[in-house]
Amino acid sequence: MSFGTSLYTFLYGNLVGKDSGENKYYCNSKNFKDPDSKRWVIFNGAIEATKIPPHWHSWLHKSIDEPPIDYSHNFSWQKKHQENMTGTDKAYFPNSHPLSNSYKNREIKSDYEPWKP
Repeated sequence: MSFGTSLYTFLYGNLVGKDSGENKYYCNSKNFKDPDSKRWVIFNGAIEATKIPPHWHSWLHKSIDEPPIDYSHNFSWQKKHQENMTGTDKAYFPNSHPLSNSYKNREIKSDYEPWKP
């Protein structure tokens, strides 16, 4: 975090809440519904935008007025938020990709069938 962000947060920031990843969300107004207020996040660890869950993203971008402090999923099919793993050891690769764990020791079979007139 930069010195300017730290200073601004110290002087004007009102802690609104935290998400499950321990990212902290701030507003420069005590009235979190104020359309002219500034909203920002202080990341826990590396600064990575995909760490922000969708419900907090909506609040940061003023799509919703109420901060999602006690958010819980409404449906059983909803999954827990996960940051983008591209470029890490946990990245997803389909089974047909050479970097996939299931690709090794597999018979190479092409999904492509050339057209024969």
